[in-house]
Amino acid sequence: MMSLIEDYGLIGDCETAALVGRDGSIDWLCWPAFDSDACFAAILGGPENGRWLIAPTEEITASSRCYRNNTLILETRFETASGTVALIDFMPPRGEASDIVRLVRGVSGRVTLRMQLVIRFGFGADIPWVKRTEDRTALLAICGQDMTVLRTPVETCGEDMTTVADFAVGAGETIPFVLTYGPSHLPVPEPLDPEVALRETEEYWTDWCGHCTYQGAHRSLVMRSLITLKALTYAPTGGIVAAPTTSLPEKLGGARNWDYRYCWLRDATFTLLALMNSGYTEEASAWHGWLLRAVAGAPANMQIMYGIMGQRRLLEWEAGWLPGYQGAQPVRVGNAAHAQLQLDVYGELIDAFHQARMMTELELDEGTWDLECAVMEHLAEVWNQPDHGIWERRDEPRHYVFSKVMTWVAFDRAIKSAEKFGFKAPLEHWQALRDAIHHDVCARGFDPAVNAFVESYGSRMLDASVLLLPSVGFLPPSDPRILGTIAAVESHMMRDGFVLRHDPREITDETQPIEGAFLACSLWLADAYVLAGDIDKAQALFDRVVAIANDLGLLAEEFDSGAGRQTGNFPQALTHIALINTAHNLDDVRKASEKPVVQRST
Repeated sequence: MMSLIEDYGLIGDCETAALVGRDGSIDWLCWPAFDSDACFAAILGGPENGRWLIAPTEEITASSRCYRNNTLILETRFETASGTVALIDFMPPRGEASDIVRLVRGVSGRVTLRMQLVIRFGFGADIPWVKRTEDRTALLAICGQDMTVLRTPVETCGEDMTTVADFAVGAGETIPFVLTYGPSHLPVPEPLDPEVALRETEEYWTDWCGHCTYQGAHRSLVMRSLITLKALTYAPTGGIVAAPTTSLPEKLGGARNWDYRYCWLRDATFTLLALMNSGYTEEASAWHGWLLRAVAGAPANMQIMYGIMGQRRLLEWEAGWLPGYQGAQPVRVGNAAHAQLQLDVYGELIDAFHQARMMTELELDEGTWDLECAVMEHLAEVWNQPDHGIWERRDEPRHYVFSKVMTWVAFDRAIKSAEKFGFKAPLEHWQALRDAIHHDVCARGFDPAVNAFVESYGSRMLDASVLLLPSVGFLPPSDPRILGTIAAVESHMMRDGFVLRHDPREITDETQPIEGAFLACSLWLADAYVLAGDIDKAQALFDRVVAIANDLGLLAEEFDSGAGRQTGNFPQALTHIALINTAHNLDDVRKASEKPVVQRST
């Protein structure tokens, strides 16, 4: 039986990540990096598409799992009639090679287990050539450029194009399994000591978590979200992927299956605020550095997303041999939306730079202002064009309200940076454009009959992104148009207490199941409540969202309230970023601070 999305836990080494099921099976891993081909792809097919299972052979009477304190070390306990065993899974911070360490420890009695290793490179398609090393201490699996090395004291054998082992562990005993990745043309990576690796990995995460400055009421939730955000960071460049997975469906059984193993500019400012306000200046600086390098070049060529190293061609194709998660097809690799025009990213970029300047701990590159001026010059020419919007609609471009608002944000923040820091800029020109955009949005984006800002000019449909208007400072939270928009969202955009990102009244030609509620949007509504002074409503909505996290504190992109299941790619950076920021907001307002964190510096 295929695992639910929320059945998975996350382990990683800050260059890639794996998903581990409650049953002891690693069903997803792209190696050696987030955007590499998967060698375990069972989550999008079946065991034959690659997995690594370690589990008792007899009936499991009970199981439980948890992370070791504030770490990314996952411990799963299996209870059987014969005894109890613990499976400890982790990936040490990347050294010369990338490793997955699995320690099987006897807790009580004596338990018989089976290990099944099914390596299928190329997203579950390619069966490797398997052989032992000359000294017979390791098992190599080689296919093209890829090689894995399995080391364990347990005797293994081949079975139906897989590697298996049957073994038993008694109380107090530990049996290690270490799988290492290496390029096939290079020497076999050196072995590591599993126990030393466990200790050093625990020390790494404990030390990293010690830098967290957040001490509010939701510390455990915020800490797990920060750890998740760190795990989704590609350490060599500072880029943060939206999720480590591709094609987990937004609509169960549907075709809204996208590759999220890339870095979105959309998340720039919220990411910066989440990291900086939690004490992680180094990570915020690395993210800013990635951002600056990724967008370098002609502003007209700026994309909505980039690869983890700043790659621009994220060509989309379909892995037709994979049946998809619970039959949701197609399975997509790459993301064609990278070529769309989305005007909101210009605002996110300029706002991120402005927020960084306002935070004295973060130093910006000297060339940043020159880049911003070039972006503003381009935006002055294109702000009034239709685009594809924040949700990357794959139909005809429209004049999306949020896109227009974010072009206003770009000019507003550029003006404020120039005024505060004495930068040379055509202020009168920018001020005129800022005022013109504001007037345009208020005249064409607000529908008096609906008493709300709508999705796009001429539409009467709503869109959850307009909940961000008070957060970005477009209008005061107390403005009747903002309060009307919040009320309209409550009336038409909520299902079972969660916020949808698209108006369900919109008529489309889709016959597939309806999309789940968008969790980040639900938290954006909580932020809007905070800004409007409705703290009890904000807290209730925040509590509702975090209550559907899995037992490890992980959240996907969406939630299908009818099925009671998480949907979309998992775990989702934007959801965890929104959780961090909303937690800060709630704590700050209860401390009667000057303003909530999410009210960006304007």
